[in-house]
Amino acid sequence: MMKYSPYYKLKEVEPGSVRWTEGFWAEKFKLCYKSIIPNMWQAMNNPNNGAVFKNFYIAAGLEKGKHVGTFWSDGDCYKWLEAVAHVYGITRDEELDRKMDELIEIIGKAQDPDGYISTQIQLTNLKRWQDKRYHELYNMGHLMTAASVHYKITGKDNFLKIAKKVGDYLYKTFRSRPPELAHFGFNPSNIMGAVDLYRATGDIKYLKLAKIFIDMRGSAPGGSDQNQDRVPLRKENIAVGHAVTAVYLYCGAADVYAETGEKALLDALERIWHDVTTRKMYITGGIGALHQGVSVRGDPVHEAFGFEYQLPNATAYNETCANIGFAMWNWRMLKITGDAKYADIMELVIYNSMLSAVSIDGKRFFYTNPLRWYGKEHRLLSQDAYERWSIFRCYCCPPQVARAIAWMHEWVYCLSEEGVWVNLYSGNKLETKLLDGTPIKLTQETGYPWDGYVKIMVDAKAKCAIMLRIPKWANGTKIKVNGKPADVEVKPGTYVAIKREWSPGDMIELSFPMNVRLIKAHPKVEELRNQVAIMRGPIVYCLESIDLPEDVDITEIYIPYNIKLTPRYDEKLLGGVTVLEGKAYYIPEKWGDELYKEMSVDSIEPIDITLIPYYAWANRGISKMTVWLPLCYPLSRRS
Repeated sequence: MMKYSPYYKLKEVEPGSVRWTEGFWAEKFKLCYKSIIPNMWQAMNNPNNGAVFKNFYIAAGLEKGKHVGTFWSDGDCYKWLEAVAHVYGITRDEELDRKMDELIEIIGKAQDPDGYISTQIQLTNLKRWQDKRYHELYNMGHLMTAASVHYKITGKDNFLKIAKKVGDYLYKTFRSRPPELAHFGFNPSNIMGAVDLYRATGDIKYLKLAKIFIDMRGSAPGGSDQNQDRVPLRKENIAVGHAVTAVYLYCGAADVYAETGEKALLDALERIWHDVTTRKMYITGGIGALHQGVSVRGDPVHEAFGFEYQLPNATAYNETCANIGFAMWNWRMLKITGDAKYADIMELVIYNSMLSAVSIDGKRFFYTNPLRWYGKEHRLLSQDAYERWSIFRCYCCPPQVARAIAWMHEWVYCLSEEGVWVNLYSGNKLETKLLDGTPIKLTQETGYPWDGYVKIMVDAKAKCAIMLRIPKWANGTKIKVNGKPADVEVKPGTYVAIKREWSPGDMIELSFPMNVRLIKAHPKVEELRNQVAIMRGPIVYCLESIDLPEDVDITEIYIPYNIKLTPRYDEKLLGGVTVLEGKAYYIPEKWGDELYKEMSVDSIEPIDITLIPYYAWANRGISKMTVWLPLCYPLSRRS
């Protein structure tokens, strides 16, 4: 049996309990298995890439050469290994198992006798713990997590032994909290990693280590908002600085809360979450608006949260790692509280700002995820690209995508004393035991997110609740049990409990209304005044230039306030997507060098438009794209 964290209200199901069958996430998992992971393997064996396995072979004395890639290359290699472990847990592909064992052996040989391992230090003239930007803790944090996942799924301890040596070394190094190391932990995967190692081994010192890392934040003068090190976490009220380091810190703090129940940590996390979701989050679930900027306390920041309501579109950073890290944080908050609002954000991210990072064929990636793009005329800022790439100088995002898709089946269900919680909807089978030991099997069949009909079949004799998440947008959801309307209140943004004594053959049917919705932004988001975004179900849509006539620019398209958009599933387009079709207005406005000119509405013309899911943009060549479109209200001259 799994060891459950004592302060999680919702418990994870056992590894291997959930398997995709068919539908959206089954297809994405297959893509991860058959395309993303093998293509990433090729990229990470290319010396021009930012993350490479070769460094481990050199550090192990098996090859000659110099360190190549980034300071954080090792950590990204560990993320790839973690993704492979998750995929192996479902497929039991012996070749993946062999590959993991081969790499683990090399990593073990690369490790120093005292447990230290970071090849960017070992293979250069750099010294240990001289600069937080060397990412030593980031690398070792991802090692501890990957090793813990590998142990949980395979039962082998070869990687775990390496991780324990790392954990022991870090505990020895940081337990006295040396003043010169007060600001280390720039990108704090080490907090999550230490808790993962504690959960895998039961050794309390690793949990103490995680708490030490949290206590260090903001504990000494000289910290910066850039990596959340100016204000102690327990006293923080807002999200500031680098968005990846922020959500990694919040994930780690949630993990520590799950083991200790320290209320000050949860209180801080809830305050910061409110700040992010009400003032600093994009409609796609993306976070981290700024390439470069200044924090509210005056610190220079990059890849960072902006001020309240500062959400530019064309220059949106929205790093893929940050977006996925945001979903990871919400996953933890869901398990702590059982509140559906966290699952809503998880779902928003995974269908939009996560998947926008990877091409439909699984071979290429984006680092940044803007919401407006001006094609070949777009001015590139840090990490921007006109097209997705396979080789890149900063390669942290592809393995982040890989492991997220690989573990997505683990987010579908949770358990509590009440019964089974259904967090996500897609074709799958669950076979597990309730917390009282009663076996239960569920099968989901659905075309979600394109279709709002979900069928859940029960194959068990059990007295429990099945808790169904009703998305916040799903007003008017209907639930039937064995063909009859369920006698329950169905409130969007909550879990609905269906309590009964279940028998084999029982069936639940959910019907989510898949209405097209026009979404507006808070009036303080200046870039979005009088504009709307379009959603259907959990999917954010966009307009891409390839779907317009050549002489029409996306900036010339206006959305009628009462537009009628019709969904149409196209199995041959972009891997199979539902598009939205309707009539908008085309207002030709050819611009030269002028910055302003008089408005004219004499040449308004109707035009047919087709909107595609935002995640699928930029798969048909370099294009222009926008998520937000200006509204057009009726004038008497148009009647």
